[in-house]
Amino acid sequence: MQTTISKASSAMVSLPCSRGRSGLCVWPGMRQLCFRKGLLYGFMQLLSVPLKSLRGAASRSLEVSQFCSVSKISASLQIELVPCLRDNYAYLLHDVDTGTVGVVDPSEAVPVIDALSKKNRNLTYILNTHHHHDHTGGNAELKARYGAKVIGSGIDRDRIPGIDIVLNDGDKWMFAGHEVHVMGTPGHTKGHISFYFPGSGSIFTGDTLFSLSCGKLFEGTPDQMQSSLTKIMSLPDDTEVYFGHEYTLSNSKFALSIEPENEELQSYAARVAHLRSKGVPTVPTTLLLEKTCNPFLRTSSTEIRQSLNISASASEAEALGVIRQAKDTF
Repeated sequence: MQTTISKASSAMVSLPCSRGRSGLCVWPGMRQLCFRKGLLYGFMQLLSVPLKSLRGAASRSLEVSQFCSVSKISASLQIELVPCLRDNYAYLLHDVDTGTVGVVDPSEAVPVIDALSKKNRNLTYILNTHHHHDHTGGNAELKARYGAKVIGSGIDRDRIPGIDIVLNDGDKWMFAGHEVHVMGTPGHTKGHISFYFPGSGSIFTGDTLFSLSCGKLFEGTPDQMQSSLTKIMSLPDDTEVYFGHEYTLSNSKFALSIEPENEELQSYAARVAHLRSKGVPTVPTTLLLEKTCNPFLRTSSTEIRQSLNISASASEAEALGVIRQAKDTF
């Protein structure tokens, strides 16, 4: 399996892919990225995993361009990152067999239109994880321009602009030939859903699960968020997580403040700091990494509980509530 980048320059270098599925590619929206930064990302990813995990890995291609993004190809599904607003991520889904294209959480239309125009593609579907404007702000313009169908939670049917297809927890939907499992993941909002693509081992978690954090509890409760995160954690460890915002650097500082002796977290935080200093995205993460480092998935950690004076007898949800309050005021 190989991640391939559309040609924008004659200078290219191939590096082993530490995760076997992810890479960097040319895409509008991040002028600060360049070839050296792409190389850095590749080498950092290479150094971040044990040597034994590289055996038999696929190759990744990186190349010179003034714009870069994340891309993943698995079977016939391609995932490409489109930066929006200040720190949002939208994701283009492209089925290479049928040409079907979808976008997850377009907070604004222009970056998505630019990305589609660059490759002369149409837009078939708009997938929303929840109703917040910074995830649905581009719906109306994109739907009017392309005739795309808007997909969202039945709970949010009255709050998602232009919704056409209503999906709920446990539903299965087909994106071209790819089965999509709809997971109800409330907590950040009441109607939040996540889209899991088992065939490509990918999940789009919106504002439920970030790298090293979870979403603020605007409409839900700690119990709901704990249940949602437990549901996501039941997926395979190598599932790649595509989240809604680039918050990883600030999240790492909080995580270290309450679990400073976690060596895996120390290593990941250092890598995140290096990547972000070069303007390189931290998307995607994996469930295995998050289980090892994310305090909201580590509510039973003795060190975290001692750091925040959480009783050993407190439930996982109670612990999550305390961690969330501490993060909100960090």
